[in-house]
Amino acid sequence: MTVATLRTELHGIMDAIPDRSLPALKPLLTHLAEDYWKPVIEPASPEEIAMIEEGMADYRRHPESWVSLEDASD
Repeated sequence: MTVATLRTELHGIMDAIPDRSLPALKPLLTHLAEDYWKPVIEPASPEEIAMIEEGMADYRRHPESWVSLEDASD
């Protein structure tokens, strides 16, 4: 069974649960979903650090060649 199929099946089950039972399920579902909202942020690798430092140096040399987030969202 694919993850998409399983999610569809679980959504169907949720829709079939009586309203009076939903408050009992909320703590369990919240607990199961907690890991999703707590991503593991690992330290940058030496290669990633080098890429960041290279980008920062490029910005210092040629700031006019960069686009601000404000301008990029237009």
